[in-house]
Amino acid sequence: MVRRTSLNDADCPVARALDAIGDWWSLLIIRDAFDGVTRFNEFQKGLGVSKGILATRLQNLTTLGILETAPAADGSAYQEYILTSKGRDLFPVVVGLRQWGEDYCFAADEPLRARGIRDWQARRSP
Repeated sequence: MVRRTSLNDADCPVARALDAIGDWWSLLIIRDAFDGVTRFNEFQKGLGVSKGILATRLQNLTTLGILETAPAADGSAYQEYILTSKGRDLFPVVVGLRQWGEDYCFAADEPLRARGIRDWQARRSP
């Protein structure tokens, strides 16, 4: 097993940002949070990630202050994961990755799977 090297003390801000959110599961969790996903089982079902990996990534994103937990809005015993201000500030990163992916990761005749991230920007603007 290859051990991951921490970049938390790197002199480069890009390296430090990648240390925090650079794995694909974390970015996909953040993407889904922008799309309105809030519950563990919704993230797990939508991403198809193992429960263990998802729990670890959600805990890390919460520890970093990107997500916070809150009681479920429906009054049930569940908790929800909500983007914090720090998490919402990742919006241009996620949109930039999406746009780059649309431009360079799909053949001209290949359909894009629609995601609601662009709709989120309209919902957050008054």
